[in-house]
Amino acid sequence: MSHHCHDEHCDHDHDDLPGAGDQFLLYSRIDRDNVRCMNEAEPGMGKAVIKPWNERLDNTKFLESDADEQLIVFVPFTGTVKLRSICLRTDRTDAAPSSVKVFINRDDVDFDVVESYTPVQTWELVEGSDDVVEYATRITKFTNVRNITLFFPDNFGNDTSIIRFIGFKGEWSEIKRDPIITVYEASANPADHKTPSGENKMNFSIQ
Repeated sequence: MSHHCHDEHCDHDHDDLPGAGDQFLLYSRIDRDNVRCMNEAEPGMGKAVIKPWNERLDNTKFLESDADEQLIVFVPFTGTVKLRSICLRTDRTDAAPSSVKVFINRDDVDFDVVESYTPVQTWELVEGSDDVVEYATRITKFTNVRNITLFFPDNFGNDTSIIRFIGFKGEWSEIKRDPIITVYEASANPADHKTPSGENKMNFSIQ
């Protein structure tokens, strides 16, 4: 498999990075039961292309659009994710989507409103490739992702669009729930309610 990485910082060979590779794959961290797809030709097609890495080249399961070339795929995670990259395998024909707009932490994106929302990041997609292409995120904008919506607005000329694999790489962590603290105003003492300073670690390796 050839490896493409679409980011100005991404000229490293992934195998040279310590710990790079399969440990970053997030397939097992996706809440697949709640994956949704809009404008899929058949129910379940969108969910079917979110598959394990070892099935990425399998052509028996694919997603094709229905009424026109546009697709929206909503993918929730089982925790929070620092998303490094989005991996796509589309199609060798002009049914391959030509761009994708990505939204995070919204569950209200549909065709009525998607054009009015500002995407977190937009990619121009590779044309005519049979490989999985990895598109690196601006990681500072993708550090606390609970769900992601992919909007494919157009393709390279076909009436319908085809996607064969959608995958994600990054780091997963459990959602931390803040304890509920009841403050009694009559006896509140400011010294008792100091907020510990949280660390914001931005260490990452480019995929």
